[in-house]
Amino acid sequence: MGTRIAVMGAGAVGCYYGGMLARAGHEVVLIGRPAHVQAIGHAGLRLETRSFDEHVQLSASTEAEAVRDAQTVLFCVKSTDTESAAAQLRPYLAPDAMLLALQNGVDNADRLRAVLPGHIVAAAVVYVATEMAGPGHLRHHGRGELVIEPSSRSEALARMLIAAGVPTEISANVRAALWVKLILNCAYNALSAIAQLPYGRLVQGEGVEQVMRDVVAECVEVARADGIGLPADIEAVVLALAPTMPAQYSSTAQDLARGKRSEIDHLNGFVVRRGAALGVRTPANRVLHTLVKLIETARPAHGLDPA
Repeated sequence: MGTRIAVMGAGAVGCYYGGMLARAGHEVVLIGRPAHVQAIGHAGLRLETRSFDEHVQLSASTEAEAVRDAQTVLFCVKSTDTESAAAQLRPYLAPDAMLLALQNGVDNADRLRAVLPGHIVAAAVVYVATEMAGPGHLRHHGRGELVIEPSSRSEALARMLIAAGVPTEISANVRAALWVKLILNCAYNALSAIAQLPYGRLVQGEGVEQVMRDVVAECVEVARADGIGLPADIEAVVLALAPTMPAQYSSTAQDLARGKRSEIDHLNGFVVRRGAALGVRTPANRVLHTLVKLIETARPAHGLDPA
């Protein structure tokens, strides 16, 4: 039997990485919504990828208490729920448990450390295209690599992930990598959500590429004002994403389609707030943030959302 691993927030991201680790022989428990937990308890987690389609046997629970005795916790809740989910875990975490933040946004690891002082926390940048195709059914569209912040446990965890088929590297510059991912999300997520289009069709829309360039330019200016060093070709990196995952709908688009609260406050909304604090104007990001919030208001969300 391998390492005991808990996944807090068994949505598309949590189920993919938890499923891959369980498939590699580790003892995994997913903590998530009742519909997923019931389906997984009945038939296992269906892990549908480009190279295999299998039912993986693992445990699932709706209760935070299931984190007991886990050496590693993949923390995959929505950024809006970071503090509340961490507080739920706190009474049950093993003293030596490591938490890996597999979340959108740039400040989740810091927020976790504030709620869980004394625990090992590492940020990770997640590059994966996944969706929950139904209860207990994860569909993987592509990629899956992780970039992990250094910590006393990061090397061992990286080896475990690589052995499970998850390309993983450790980088001392995770903050910049998180900003690159944030900029990708700011460029794609809101537009995909508002139009309810996958990336391939989205970028063909009239004026879309220029709007994305405007969003990226604002993000870069905010990042520079915040002392973040970004790749010189960040705009090209953003525009090159759509051809690599043309069928992917953004997580924000999936959330709005299901009437769930999105993470837009921690994507374009974060850039707007950070820009205001640093004296940088962000009109394109502000408009996208406002439009997504209006759609959310029209479709009331509920509950604790896994990432």
